[in-house]
Amino acid sequence: MTFEEAKAAAAARVHCRPDFPGRLSGKIAVVTGGAQGFGFGLAEIFVREGAQVVIADMNEAQGKTAAAALGPQAAFAYVNVSDAASVEQLMIRAVELFGGIDLFVSNAGVLRAGALPDMTPETFEFVTRVNYTGFFLCVKYACEIMKAEYEADPGRWSDIVQINSKSGLVGSKANFAYAGGKFGGIGLTQSFALELVPWQIKVNAVCPGNFYDGPLWSDPDRGLFVQYLRAGKVPGAKTVEDVRDYYLSKSPIRRGCTPADVAKAVFYCVEQCYETGQAIPVTGGQTMLN
Repeated sequence: MTFEEAKAAAAARVHCRPDFPGRLSGKIAVVTGGAQGFGFGLAEIFVREGAQVVIADMNEAQGKTAAAALGPQAAFAYVNVSDAASVEQLMIRAVELFGGIDLFVSNAGVLRAGALPDMTPETFEFVTRVNYTGFFLCVKYACEIMKAEYEADPGRWSDIVQINSKSGLVGSKANFAYAGGKFGGIGLTQSFALELVPWQIKVNAVCPGNFYDGPLWSDPDRGLFVQYLRAGKVPGAKTVEDVRDYYLSKSPIRRGCTPADVAKAVFYCVEQCYETGQAIPVTGGQTMLN
């Protein structure tokens, strides 16, 4: 199937969606970075709430395992979000699997912490290519499917949600590559929202706090606790537990963010039809809007 054929197929199938019980009943969702962490947690909740979910990830083995665990309402599709051809193919595959795209969650991301003297141009470019350029590519191709669906049914709304970060709202010491891309992601969110609203495509960002139990933070070799300890981001910290305790102390609610917390914000984005271009904090009060 070509991309043009995928657009036509999505338009043709827009009125033929299965009806599962839940808040996302009849929705087809794509979650990038869906094989683990926040992405898998969201996919699991989306399936439970009636969606059919494409788990999009570079890790084929883990992605297939994740999709199998969620049953027939989920399927795996490979994607490298920093590669335009791969992203285009993801959209085609989503149409082939379930018939279209109603909710696209741009969750895939990478983080490499480091102070200016330690950050190589190659590492900076890698982080930016995935977190910033990858979001652009996903929206560029996902919105074309959504536009075709709108033309077939002008009463429908579609949603693109970037899983951003509290680091997209406030700067982050020795973490500028990640924070810079996330700040840029909010600029893209606002700009895409203005451009795509004629097709009733809402574009919003959800800015989670720290998911301490996920691999981004807790991986023993590459997790943020380890990276931040090595980078000296937490003054006086001598162990990973010192770093963890420091971050727990920064939230008034004194716990980490969970996929369930983020899912509630995504549901808000989907269920309302009078908000677009927003960056919604889900930080336990650690970051408060002015």
